[in-house]
Amino acid sequence: MMSQTLATLGIIAMSTTYGFSETIKQHYRVDRRKIAFIRFILEAYDGLAIIKTLDPEAGLIEFQIAPGCERDVALLLQDLKRDIMMEPAQHPIEY
Repeated sequence: MMSQTLATLGIIAMSTTYGFSETIKQHYRVDRRKIAFIRFILEAYDGLAIIKTLDPEAGLIEFQIAPGCERDVALLLQDLKRDIMMEPAQHPIEY
């Protein structure tokens, strides 16, 4: 019913090709005071990756990288590591 209403208005609903399960996930431990800054920088590159905070106290974050964007994210992280403590981390099972 909703799709008929949208079609009547001339709006076409679109779906994405990639789901969260198809993204490449990388985990990092970072300076927790820098999580918001990292999120801000990453969001400036629309569609590149999503950042998820797994444990704000420990500074544990997850990057969900869009397929085909791995190299771009690697270059961005390499640049961020010059000013921000970032180290690869294992993904804890409880998250």
